[in-house]
Amino acid sequence: MSEDCLFCQIVAGKIPADTVLETDRILAFRDINPQAPVHVLVIPKKHIVSAMELGDADGEDLAACFEAAREVARNERLDSGGFRLVTNHGAEAGQSVFHLHFHVLGGRAMGWPPG
Repeated sequence: MSEDCLFCQIVAGKIPADTVLETDRILAFRDINPQAPVHVLVIPKKHIVSAMELGDADGEDLAACFEAAREVARNERLDSGGFRLVTNHGAEAGQSVFHLHFHVLGGRAMGWPPG
């Protein structure tokens, strides 16, 4: 856990979140600034800065994130119509919280390219 990380504080229960799914490895909660009708963040409970920081020991946490994203999509009824799963690395890509997280976005048609 990183004391100055917003998402670590959410995991620790110090900051409230609208939780939609929680396991021993991940936490999924609604984004406070949604960019689509459904916008859920899936994070590993372990502090990992970004995808570039993933190592061999993080495989189970990464797999848990993808399993959670799939479950969130099903629970939010996005599995048949489609959804976008996004992670950003670095400020220029839009990463504002430096704790690995995946955005599950859906509920409307998504244009391409994004951004």
